[in-house]
Amino acid sequence: MTAMPQRQASAPTDLNALLRLRSRLEAETTAEVRFDAVTRAIYASEASNYRQVPLGVVIPKSVDDLETTVRLCGELGVAMLPRGAGTSMSGQSVNAAVCIDHSKYLHAVELVDPVRRIGRVQPGVICDHLKQAASTHGLTFGPDPATHSRCTLGGMIGNNSCGAHSVMAGKTVENIERLEIVTATGARFWVGATDEAAYAGHLAAGGEQARIVKALRELAEHYADHIRAGFPRLKRRVSGYNLDQLLPENGFHIARALVGSEGTCATVLRADTSLVEGLPERVLLVLGFDTIFDAADCVPELLPLGPIAMEGLDTGIIGGLKQLGLKLDDIAELPAGNAWLMVEFGAVQRDQARELAARAASAARSFPTQPNVRLVDDPSLMGRLWAIRETGASATSLSTVPGQPDPTVGWEDAAVEPARLGAYLREFSALVERYGYETNMYGHFGDGCIHSRITFDLRSRTGVGDWRRFLAEAAALVVKYQGSLSGEHGDGQAKGEFLPLMFTPRLMQAFRDFKAIWDPNGLMNPGKLIDAMPVDANLRMGPSYRQDQAPSVFTYPMGDGPGTGFGRETERCIGMGKCRSLDGGTMCPSFKATREERYATRGRARLFFEMLNGEVISETRDGEAVKDSMDLCLSCKGCKHDCPTHVDIPKYRSEFLYRYYRRRLRAPMDAAIGRLGQWLPTATRAAGLLNALMRNPLTRRVGHAFGLARSAVFPEIANTAFRRSGTATRLQHAGTRPYGQRDVVIWTDTFNNGFTPHVLEAAVAVVKRQGWNARLSMRHVCCGRPFYDVGMLDQARRNLLEILDVLSAPIAAGVPVLVLEPSCLSVFRDEMPALLPDEPRAKALAALTVTMAEFATRAGMALDNDAEVHLHAHCHHRACGGTAAERQLGASVLDTGCCGMAGAFGYHRKTAELSRRIGESTLQPKLATLPADALVVADGFSCRTQIRKLTGREPRHLAEILANSNPSQPHRDTDFAEPERGVTQ
Repeated sequence: MTAMPQRQASAPTDLNALLRLRSRLEAETTAEVRFDAVTRAIYASEASNYRQVPLGVVIPKSVDDLETTVRLCGELGVAMLPRGAGTSMSGQSVNAAVCIDHSKYLHAVELVDPVRRIGRVQPGVICDHLKQAASTHGLTFGPDPATHSRCTLGGMIGNNSCGAHSVMAGKTVENIERLEIVTATGARFWVGATDEAAYAGHLAAGGEQARIVKALRELAEHYADHIRAGFPRLKRRVSGYNLDQLLPENGFHIARALVGSEGTCATVLRADTSLVEGLPERVLLVLGFDTIFDAADCVPELLPLGPIAMEGLDTGIIGGLKQLGLKLDDIAELPAGNAWLMVEFGAVQRDQARELAARAASAARSFPTQPNVRLVDDPSLMGRLWAIRETGASATSLSTVPGQPDPTVGWEDAAVEPARLGAYLREFSALVERYGYETNMYGHFGDGCIHSRITFDLRSRTGVGDWRRFLAEAAALVVKYQGSLSGEHGDGQAKGEFLPLMFTPRLMQAFRDFKAIWDPNGLMNPGKLIDAMPVDANLRMGPSYRQDQAPSVFTYPMGDGPGTGFGRETERCIGMGKCRSLDGGTMCPSFKATREERYATRGRARLFFEMLNGEVISETRDGEAVKDSMDLCLSCKGCKHDCPTHVDIPKYRSEFLYRYYRRRLRAPMDAAIGRLGQWLPTATRAAGLLNALMRNPLTRRVGHAFGLARSAVFPEIANTAFRRSGTATRLQHAGTRPYGQRDVVIWTDTFNNGFTPHVLEAAVAVVKRQGWNARLSMRHVCCGRPFYDVGMLDQARRNLLEILDVLSAPIAAGVPVLVLEPSCLSVFRDEMPALLPDEPRAKALAALTVTMAEFATRAGMALDNDAEVHLHAHCHHRACGGTAAERQLGASVLDTGCCGMAGAFGYHRKTAELSRRIGESTLQPKLATLPADALVVADGFSCRTQIRKLTGREPRHLAEILANSNPSQPHRDTDFAEPERGVTQ
């Protein structure tokens, strides 16, 4: 064997090299080149325990840009890191290097060949998008990590990702046919299975390509016996480099040898992936056991029955969700038990899938452990149950017990043979208990891969010392069971230090030689996987972690008193990146439209985390850049609803803007929008004049100078506001008479009062028809929603106190307050308790607030059977109320996401175009599938405006539909004191 190139430690990058790199990148590529502090801060973290600030961020716009970036970094001796969605959990996608983000632009599925069953993709293609492209031919891409809605193929190739269906389709390595790669030494070529002809072709190419391929063959020949003897023989071996793929019996498959190399060897430009039969018909068998060990013991009995997925989870996740009040309806569908196996069967025909599942159910009933059995073949329910498994661990990742460490990654994904799983889990559980930790356990039981979130104390030196000792013992335990330290998430920094426990010294040297062949100068993701940095280096929240604990305006759930908890809130984001999903849900509309990390929920959460940390950015120095990210936030609260950890960017945004404007003047448009609730009621007295002015081109040109978009079309102010209508006058005659049991206060929100008074008229009619007494507050007060959007929190607090004074009598009497505008609903149920945590009236009003649908369902109403009603739910409605009541009424709830309007967002010069793109991305296409005469309901005033603008449809408020429905069942006595708030997707 010829001498291997020696790996050289990557020297610290000097400033001159970085300046030359930036200059050449700007001159020689079309990439976005960003070396600013804010971008570097955003990319400093991932979904692991680690944080490393990159030297800069490059976002290539083409594959050629990507090649040039890698080549220039290599020429100038600058460390580099290719990155996809940044959801790695072992430290692979953070480094003190130039971070090359391929996810924003390089997302083309270039080819789907149904005959050869091959897909060709760029590295930024999202896993689900390849699956969707393949599904038109009855095919799919097999691997599907829990992050399948946002993880990229480049990242999956880097980490050798797996997922629930690896029982059927294997890991990513088994599903890669060829890779086009570029090396730090400047070589660009395709690699795959290499027979003699292909080998000769590589050598004929000469240069780096010939050197690399020749050296790889020599390495394989030199270490062949050691590889055959030293690699664990189990499906979920992810640790180490895939040197076994270089053996002749495996076709000297260079592409598959690179899978799982975590960006330490080469960068993927394109990939040819295998596609497999889709098995579209699925049936789920759910088994409930007394213990997770009993569940593990049954895995070997179930595997021969042909499942395509077998997932386990224990009571730690379910108990945590229950404690937080999350997914309670879904959890109630699980069979009785303290641990569960979710066993999925798939087939081309539904009857075949049912037969397979029924056979397994019959076999399970004879197991010695006697599990409780439930067969589920309803696709909707199956999706809800899978969601528990996919998001449950993230949702329970923050400790609610003061002083108890958070359940965290840190020993995440070891794997053993399924036949040994029960015995391994018993010993592992005893080890966890001996260290005084608590854990939940879940994972891919069909492949013997276990995930665990453990209460490691990583914030004290003593705790980190205990953690290191635990990791060494846990690694030794896996090796005892002939398993793999990583069965899914890769080694990175989290496992790299312990690889010598799993592999012999000769194999460790083989790994070093493999990396040196590809990366002789040690520039590719240095210090990860091989010769890794210590496991306790670069901890994001380690012993040296400090945060600015400045008082906040809002009070947050995990604070220890009024005006506290903001620092803890910025730790909510654990980096799993669900906000980067482009399909389904509401979160995060500005990311969906831009694919820009700084506009994702995660990017914004990282900004706040870094801002309080103060090392890279600060609120004073970098305020303008942070505000830019906040300007493109719609405050839709999609994150509060959709994010597994319930990151609440709109609140953080209001906090930031409140402090930002203490040192600056607000733009005139923002100041006007913030005070909308104060001036609009007065403006209705001159509706004709104002409407004419807003249509006048001169007025619009002046408005543009102050931030108004030229394309903005304002809604017509009503000639007669509801509060001045005859209906309101009659209701006001009730005066100050005491509130009774069948009274309902109808909240006259600013938008419906000033723009659509007929909606309030309809609400009055519905209330009366049900035998209730409609009441109004003694005077109009706006809920103050616009104050929060521009950070006017002092005014918002005063406004809330005024509301409580105005409503003090009905609150004291326990009278329900019917809210028609979802933005008001969010103020009463969310912002009010957070701004006035010690005000009992605020808690009472939050409990008394009801939506139109909640009132109607508990009053016994239903929609006409012959009227098909389709609901576009306002984002605040989803976040603070949910759509369970609308479904109960009989409405079809559309997955239309955010409409993009969000108050002033659709009118502002900076955001109007983005508003349109957001509305056109999901809302418009979904509505286009409905019949032209379909009834579309949208309770949000902004939503109705956007629907009208984009589709020409005339959406209605639910109150209008109910007012025109056939008479309902006779009214019934109802207690409105505790509104039902079932949250559905």
